[in-house]
Amino acid sequence: MAHLRSRRRLALAVPVVLSLTASLGFLPGAASAAPLTASATPSADGPNLAYVVNTRTDHRTIESVEKAISAAGGTVVIAYEKIGVIVVHSANPDFGKRIRAVRGVQSAGATRTAPLTAAGTTDEGAAQMLSAAEASKVSKTAAAGEEPLEADQWDLRAIGADKAARTNPGSKSVTVAVIDVGVDDTHPDIAPNFSPSQSANCVGGKPDTTFGAWRPVDADHYHGTHVAGEIAAARNGIGVAGVAPGVKVSGITVAEPDASQLFYPESVVCAFVFAADHGVEITNNSYYVDPWLYNCLDDPDQRAIVDAVNRAQLYAQKKGTLNVAAAGNSNDDLDSNALEDASSPDDSTAVTRTVDPHKCFDVPTQLPGVVTVASTGVTGAKSYFSSYGKGVIDVAAPGGDKYQIPDTPSKNGRILSTMPNNQYGFLQGTSMATPHVAGVAALLKSKYPWASPAQLQALLKAEADNPGCPTAPYDGDGDGVVDATCVGGKHVNGFYGAGIVNALRAVK
Repeated sequence: MAHLRSRRRLALAVPVVLSLTASLGFLPGAASAAPLTASATPSADGPNLAYVVNTRTDHRTIESVEKAISAAGGTVVIAYEKIGVIVVHSANPDFGKRIRAVRGVQSAGATRTAPLTAAGTTDEGAAQMLSAAEASKVSKTAAAGEEPLEADQWDLRAIGADKAARTNPGSKSVTVAVIDVGVDDTHPDIAPNFSPSQSANCVGGKPDTTFGAWRPVDADHYHGTHVAGEIAAARNGIGVAGVAPGVKVSGITVAEPDASQLFYPESVVCAFVFAADHGVEITNNSYYVDPWLYNCLDDPDQRAIVDAVNRAQLYAQKKGTLNVAAAGNSNDDLDSNALEDASSPDDSTAVTRTVDPHKCFDVPTQLPGVVTVASTGVTGAKSYFSSYGKGVIDVAAPGGDKYQIPDTPSKNGRILSTMPNNQYGFLQGTSMATPHVAGVAALLKSKYPWASPAQLQALLKAEADNPGCPTAPYDGDGDGVVDATCVGGKHVNGFYGAGIVNALRAVK
């Protein structure tokens, strides 16, 4: 399946932006001095691949680069002039090398290793569907004023979202866009709060706003519907409730429609730009951009991916959109000097490599200004799968943990939410923690409509509860082996960042 699934402390955001943008050649004067066009006759005997070509943002440069793209054997799919990102298809095996030599091109590279004619969630385990018999049992335990299945939603109570809804369920003027595999807006818990005008299908890099284009192609593409319900399932006497049941939610599909469900860079670029241009206040990003778990800047293709997606998400921030993303489910220390990546590229044959997460970036997890979210279970402890790292994790939220068992009717430590075709199911992952943070951010935006993305991030951290590092060695799966080491103190640490978000405190 796709790798559906992060950013540093606010105080570090400015220097990180400067460092990253400088290293990627965003600064003036970074363009190549090579000729404007490529003159050699292009070859077309390679696989047809997608590319991102990143340029200066003036129209004259982009127009010249587009001519060079054609001369090098490429076809422009769409040009996002406002951020200087051009999506291209080419079967010329030398296309990347040739276009990088063109004046005005600041980075360029293939966004995949498999041909376009071919064809991650990193949630831990498959979805567990709630049967009709189980749902009936849970409904009988619902307290007055609760949704029928709310007794199984330990996660809402863990962050005070059930009480927060009585004070302020969120404003209809706030929209959270779910950038994912698609959202089933016909689900009765999602339909009341869904915003079609802020929804699209961005697969391939070009937005399709045809009505219903954002919907999942089949029931196996369930991830986005689950996320949407966690954020804004309505309190309407049906099923479950969301963290912010009064706000709007939209769907921007970026996952490939086949079984791979891969999230390619050009699709994600499209999603960030579309969200920003359509007045979305918050985006939820429960994934990492395929095909590389970590994109290393010393590789021209991976460098171009980081550049393109970063331009798009920074554009969204400048337009007032807060981007919230999952830290990942590999139990990786993102503040370490070396990590093993055995999953990349995930669209062809993976090769095991050692990467430095300070130089090789999980996208959008490690991009500037993005809120990085770690996962916790019912006890408040870090989920056994959740990645972590001091100075990387911003906040934490309930994402489920099968080893932490709640006292609920189903005794299920995962997160219960909406699924396609009017169903409900349990999932766990930082993918599930992220929408809890997006929901709390939506409540904060409802209370403080003037707040900028940076101010919203600061507010998220200010209202969070930090349990501090565990006093005993961390053994998340209970096998007697220490699985991770928490670094930091009560105020900021590698497991929880500034702490576990608190919805009730957000609305008070």
